[in-house]
Amino acid sequence: MNNRIESTNEKEHSKTKSYDFALDVINEVQVIKNNHKEFDLSRQLVRSGTAIGALIREAEFGQTKKDFIHKLSISLKEANETDYWLNLLKDAGLITQESFQELAPKCEELLKMLVASIKTARSN
Repeated sequence: MNNRIESTNEKEHSKTKSYDFALDVINEVQVIKNNHKEFDLSRQLVRSGTAIGALIREAEFGQTKKDFIHKLSISLKEANETDYWLNLLKDAGLITQESFQELAPKCEELLKMLVASIKTARSN
């Protein structure tokens, strides 16, 4: 029973972290749009940054173990893509170093959580 509680807590943690991250991304994209009038790259960031949590939520009700792992794997790809956009926007001078230092570790944490969840799911 303790494993089930930990598993539930891990799921809730992933859901909360990814949701909070999505809100942070949305807020940063608003800053990019307002300060730089840049819409194309910021659209990519908001798409991938919000997809992470949406796919975690979708995986929660996966029809099979394979479906669950597949949804988490897509979420992992979206997290990796988000990391790319964050780095590109930082290097292009469209987000501040401070914003990058706030968002990048959160994205890295999501990447690690997703890798661990996928490994756990595959081993069970």
